[in-house]
Amino acid sequence: MNDTERPWRIAVVGSGPSGFYAVQALQAAKLPMEIDLLDRLPTPFGLVRAGVAPDHQNIKAVVRAYDKIALQPGFRFRGGVTLGQDVTIGELLASYDQVVLAVGCEVANPLGIPGEDLPGSHSATAFVGWYNGHPDHVDHDFDLSARAAVVVGVGNVSMDVTRLLVGDRDALGGTDIASHALEALRASQVTDVYVLGRRGAAQVAFSPSELQELDHLPGVDVRVRPEDVELDPDSAAFVAGAKDKALDDNLRLLRALAARGPRDLPRRIHLWLNTSPVSLGGDGRVEHMVVGRNRIEGDGGGGFRAVDTGARTTLDAGLVFRAVGYRGRALPGVPFDQRSGTIPNVEGRVAERLYCVGWAKRGPKGLIGTNRADSKDTVVRMLEDLPTQARPPRAALAAVEGGTDWSDWEHLDAHEREAGTAAGKLREKVIRTPVMRTVIATRPPKV
Repeated sequence: MNDTERPWRIAVVGSGPSGFYAVQALQAAKLPMEIDLLDRLPTPFGLVRAGVAPDHQNIKAVVRAYDKIALQPGFRFRGGVTLGQDVTIGELLASYDQVVLAVGCEVANPLGIPGEDLPGSHSATAFVGWYNGHPDHVDHDFDLSARAAVVVGVGNVSMDVTRLLVGDRDALGGTDIASHALEALRASQVTDVYVLGRRGAAQVAFSPSELQELDHLPGVDVRVRPEDVELDPDSAAFVAGAKDKALDDNLRLLRALAARGPRDLPRRIHLWLNTSPVSLGGDGRVEHMVVGRNRIEGDGGGGFRAVDTGARTTLDAGLVFRAVGYRGRALPGVPFDQRSGTIPNVEGRVAERLYCVGWAKRGPKGLIGTNRADSKDTVVRMLEDLPTQARPPRAALAAVEGGTDWSDWEHLDAHEREAGTAAGKLREKVIRTPVMRTVIATRPPKV
């Protein structure tokens, strides 16, 4: 078979949800294709494995659909392949007809305040990776001896971090939480978590279900200040015209919590809206945070801005997590927009035969399911372009061919499940890449 007759060869870089959904959309085209899904880790699933909280196993169940995608003819998984280190974008484009970047947004935004670099100040990304056993974060040191912690941000990630800090640690014992994190959380001294949102009740980004979940934690009181549920005129007008059920449910829940008042329970979540961090201070580590009170104004374009009133409050807290958004990381040979932290694209097209999907394409917005339609839209453009694109000579890349494959992952997966059963858990994750490779090396010879 010559190069003009062979199947189309597609490389998808990144095996999180957007990567798998891109593969699924390509498979649905029913064209002769060979699709390689590459990841820098030996394991697939991206943030489903290392980002979704361990007490949200219903969300992690989406991997069952990804398993089916992986079993389709023409699919190969290749783990342990790092773009820019093991293989260049030029080498991929020379070996594949099209390349899709599904590399996400890995970098946490800073707060940009004095004292942010003090010990005790962390990104939520590092904490989430730590308790999920991501190899990049397992050696991170979190001192949980402080009585009070601050979580900056009111999205679903901040809700996860808050829940893990004060939730039922014993209930986590049966999940796939990393063992080192479970041990540390069981010894944690944190009793109070302050969750800060710079804007008001009409602008929170968490879902009603996430807020309800906090309120259902045993032994935990969720406290909302009455003044934080009083809407400014612009927000009130927005809510009245939005007809948004999730927004209405959030407001109803927040108002009910504010009206209920404080309860005498062992642990507390203080949800402070209209509040921004101003500075962090302490003797060699975080000991307190100064916060400012905001008022909300419409920006004239349908959005809202938080305006500093000048009022200040000091919180005694020894632990801070920032969950104020994410941005991508520039990749060698790939265009990058420093301002947005994304890969510049037009409907997923980046350059000749190069495409992007997911957060790398649109920024860190949406839930796991949002990536399905996003990836499908990019694949539509890819399929439109295929007939006009010359096929490069087929060339195997040693780095890709030497990566871990799907059967390697299945062996590691079985190992983790068996170890989990022995420990009374769903899964005991292997958290270090060299150990993953050692486990994989014990699998029976491939036939």
